[in-house]
Amino acid sequence: MANDIRERMMKFFAQDERHIAINAVQGHFATSQSHINYYIDVTRIKIRAHEALEAAKSLKEKMLHHVTTVDTIVCLDGTEVLGAFLAQELEKGDFQMTNAHETIYICQPEENSVHQFMFRENVKPAIQGKNVIVLVDTASTGETVRRSADCIEYYGGIVQGIVAIFSTKDRIDKYDVYTLFNEEDLPGYATYEQHDCPYCKKGIPIEAVVNGYGYSKL
Repeated sequence: MANDIRERMMKFFAQDERHIAINAVQGHFATSQSHINYYIDVTRIKIRAHEALEAAKSLKEKMLHHVTTVDTIVCLDGTEVLGAFLAQELEKGDFQMTNAHETIYICQPEENSVHQFMFRENVKPAIQGKNVIVLVDTASTGETVRRSADCIEYYGGIVQGIVAIFSTKDRIDKYDVYTLFNEEDLPGYATYEQHDCPYCKKGIPIEAVVNGYGYSKL
């Protein structure tokens, strides 16, 4: 099954950025919040320097004139490489920051045993009173983004927006989403509540459980 998923992968290009691509495969997959009909693999953008740099340049342009001040990038789902390149792009003069050292902080929250995000004492100064953007690989239901934004605000941060490699939404609650890929880039992409999944109703088994780090076959 795992080999079958990899063999069925197809490359999809962003409509307005034809040099940036992700891999995806259609099927019946489950996340922690929903069922989806595509598994989206954004690994190359997260771990390859060249792809991460190109993605960072594009995301910067999408944020331009919408976000003015960025002090901290909070990275979810292993997006730290992309976050570092994005910070470098934002530091080139088009964005303001309030950090005394004139450089952007890059950090990730810790998730405890009851799935709450938190920041340790040594990381709190990068959040409290800072203008923060949240960087995530994919956002479909928006639940993970909401939890991270709530955490940041609990620690005194000011969320200025959400940045994603793929997102089905251009806004999650009160936050604008800046994304490389959206539903239009993946024909027929859909997400379902577990109780309303058409695959489950037809008795089609789940192929794999997926998250930001990959997939595990059932």
